[in-house]
Amino acid sequence: MKILHIDSSILAEDSVTRRLSAETVKKIKEQYPNAEVTYRDVVHQPITHLTADIAAGFRPVGGADSPQALPEHQVSQALVDEFLASELIIIGAPMYNFSVSTQLKAWLDRIAQPGKTFQYTSAGPVGLAGGKQIIIVSARGGFYLQPPFSALDFHEKYLQGFFAFLGIKDLFYIRAEGMSKGEEVKRQHIEDAFASVDSVIAALSPQ
Repeated sequence: MKILHIDSSILAEDSVTRRLSAETVKKIKEQYPNAEVTYRDVVHQPITHLTADIAAGFRPVGGADSPQALPEHQVSQALVDEFLASELIIIGAPMYNFSVSTQLKAWLDRIAQPGKTFQYTSAGPVGLAGGKQIIIVSARGGFYLQPPFSALDFHEKYLQGFFAFLGIKDLFYIRAEGMSKGEEVKRQHIEDAFASVDSVIAALSPQ
């Protein structure tokens, strides 16, 4: 099994998603000792946000295909190759202001490449990255699974829609909500999230 492990929290040892994603990878390695893990920290190794010149390396947007942009084109190629080579992607994805971190968004923008992860057809766009499984390790300050705040979930719903566009339907969630609702609530939901790791791993299809 080839695993891609992404962390995108701006926090260090205080990050709930970093702790949970590390625990998830650890337990998967215990079950699949031959699994190959590629780790990418998009905060400590930031990816330049998309510009017209960068996007011109993999989609027609009218940007300049200049020599100065070549290093960024190489980054785009490396990121999409890394993504496509992986069978399981584990993403530590905290919610910031109702959506994903800007660092994670920069990574998502680079792997959405026509002709590689999706293609346009006469019947509409078709995802090309099917067959992968994704574990979203999610942390949110409030509670967004039910109204009234479910309408503000541009976080998990965005990731679900984005990866479905690429053809990936098998998403699993390790979730810690209520992180801003006091220490007791936070502690209980973190414990529940850690307790859910084994059941999420058990739900994965063998690779």
